[in-house]
Amino acid sequence: MEDGGAHSPDCKSKADQQRVVKECANNASRTWRTNESRTTEGLDGQDRQLHYTAKYRVYKKRWVGLVQLVLLNIVVSWDWISFSPVSTTSAQYFNVSETAINWMSTSFLFSFCVVSPLVIWVLNKGGPKQAIIWASMLLLAGNWTRYAGTRATGGHFRVVMLGQVLCGLAQPFALSAPSRYSDLWFTASGRIAATAVMSLANPFGAALGQLINPFLATQPSDISNMTLYIAIISTLATAPSFFIPAHPPTPPCPSAEEKKLPLSSSFKTVRTSATFWLILIPFSVYVGLFNSLSTLLNQILSPYGLSESAAGICGALLIFVGLVASAITSPILDRSKKSLLAIKLLVPMIGICYLGFIWAPRTRANAAPFATASILGAVSFCLVPVILEFLVETLHPVSPEITSTICWSGGQLFGGIFLLVSNTLKATKDADPPYNMHRALVFQAVIAVAAVPLPLCIGWFGIDAKARRTEADKRSTELEGIGIVNVEAEGDALNQTHLP
Repeated sequence: MEDGGAHSPDCKSKADQQRVVKECANNASRTWRTNESRTTEGLDGQDRQLHYTAKYRVYKKRWVGLVQLVLLNIVVSWDWISFSPVSTTSAQYFNVSETAINWMSTSFLFSFCVVSPLVIWVLNKGGPKQAIIWASMLLLAGNWTRYAGTRATGGHFRVVMLGQVLCGLAQPFALSAPSRYSDLWFTASGRIAATAVMSLANPFGAALGQLINPFLATQPSDISNMTLYIAIISTLATAPSFFIPAHPPTPPCPSAEEKKLPLSSSFKTVRTSATFWLILIPFSVYVGLFNSLSTLLNQILSPYGLSESAAGICGALLIFVGLVASAITSPILDRSKKSLLAIKLLVPMIGICYLGFIWAPRTRANAAPFATASILGAVSFCLVPVILEFLVETLHPVSPEITSTICWSGGQLFGGIFLLVSNTLKATKDADPPYNMHRALVFQAVIAVAAVPLPLCIGWFGIDAKARRTEADKRSTELEGIGIVNVEAEGDALNQTHLP
């Protein structure tokens, strides 16, 4: 496929050349999805073959969809974590065990995996807007179902669980869309940052839940009002979803308009890629461990004398520090294109942090858990958008929603499994201290360290790590040959450049 301009004919007059250039520009302004060619007759009576492409540009309206995905990821994650920061209080309100409260989060994670095939199909066929609408409708249904369950006398646990599952079904639509949205609306110089903002809004919502919910539900009778407030916020956040643009009028760069592989071919490419598996496994492990740790944080710290509020602050630090770190590193990595180096540096640091968490709660003070959580959050949040964009780069032209949905599904699946295992490893009331989760922390550390070597192998032993999407953009924008005219048109403005 040829790029960037038109072959200038050997015209007999300057007026003839200007007419041809203007014709190319006018045609270029009318089309953007395909490179076109047509034959025109010069003043010398000879047919001239003209080749031209549309102008690539980005639009301010791209921020509308970005903000909407940020809002959806905030509220869906807040829904996930709703009852975990107040697990003791929630257990008293519903008259169930804390293990049953943990199932609120576990069911949420497993719901993600169940609906993932539909998510891939919706994003592939309908694009990000359709996924946003699906997420909004499920969030509305889930949040108000949860509130109805809490309003029943004594709380109707099964109804609340149903609402929780509906919210869980909404999460993959919101969480898998960012990389697809970035590919559709942003250039290579802004995709990592855009994906970071949208994806990391998800744990930001969890941080809000960790920090705010203990103050909203200080006693069992407050659980219903807490659920109502979250439902109102979710309703306001989902309202704009139906009005965002579906796609840009013109593509931001050549790779955005390049036809992606069909689903069947994409799955075959992903299945046979060693790079994908070496990234998928550690990503799934670390997302799963993060979900498990966030859910159980109150139960990890409370046996050592730390309050629910302290656990909420620790969870907030885990996320807020990570957001700040990612905000700093993402633009740098967008410019430097050193994604693989960043992955190889960050992954070992995550393993070390989980090792540190084995001993942090046993200090019986806030300092060690707070510091460890802050460092873990920083390295984890820096890693997430880098991995998602790295897979899109190396597996191009596989459509982005396929790799992102599979990766996030693996993380939710492992998170649910780790929660179940951690609950099993919870100490009894006869332990010192009672009901401590020291064995669960050891289990998490072992799993975290075991996953470290996998991404370190990328680039070695013949394992491919080429940035194919970036290379496709470069190939498409390079103009080769003599007498090439690069034409850009916006309204009546023409920019004609002759390249030797």
